[in-house]
Amino acid sequence: MKRIVFKVGTATLYENGKLSDRMDKIVDLLAKLNKEYEILLVSSGAVGAGYTKCPLDKSKLENKQALAAIGQPLLMREYKERFNKYNVVVAQVLVTAADFDSRKRTDNAKKMIEVLLKNKVIPIINENDSVSVEEILFGDNDQLSAYVTYYFDADMLFIISDIDAFYDDNPKVNKNAKPIKLVSEIEDEWLNQKCNPNDKFATGGIVTKLKAAKFLMDNGKCMFLTSGSKLDSIEDFLNGKHTSGTLFCKEKK
Repeated sequence: MKRIVFKVGTATLYENGKLSDRMDKIVDLLAKLNKEYEILLVSSGAVGAGYTKCPLDKSKLENKQALAAIGQPLLMREYKERFNKYNVVVAQVLVTAADFDSRKRTDNAKKMIEVLLKNKVIPIINENDSVSVEEILFGDNDQLSAYVTYYFDADMLFIISDIDAFYDDNPKVNKNAKPIKLVSEIEDEWLNQKCNPNDKFATGGIVTKLKAAKFLMDNGKCMFLTSGSKLDSIEDFLNGKHTSGTLFCKEKK
């Protein structure tokens, strides 16, 4: 494994309207892994960051775009300061769904990403919400991270979330729900569930993660889901030990 995409959700980065110390721990991990792997980071949180400075009603598209415009540089500043402690340079990369619909635009983006990774720069990727329109929105960064993994030739996607695994039932309502360590096939009924993001600024939920996993599995790649509170599971997995979290990967025939 050489190139890895990490996706961090809003609910992982923010807690009670403020940045969580989980961001520091995530940066610590990625800076460490950057010595051995090529790292790309898809990060949510721009709208939430913008809201801390200007509490607009995000249900309106134009307000959400404004919040993203306010929050994106704030979010990048937080990442830049933390990665700077490790002498790791980061780059802001804003994309829209249209960038993956055009072969020319995708090729141009890939060339730019290759230059960054060759120089050990970590691209921090987000949807360009401030200029996207409804017709070309990804809608959530789970989908975006799956596309980044596939189109930028990464080996695997790690989603760092507020949930530690995929369960056989909703663990919030069923205390006997059990985590599933390996999912080799996405069932249609799972994709028809209602999205239930845990944070008012989050746009995903388990369904969007399942859709991301299905896209990657259909294209011969794998995804690992774990919690921002259990980052050791990532290093364990990379070292050949699956201690916790869920691996979504089709069985090799």
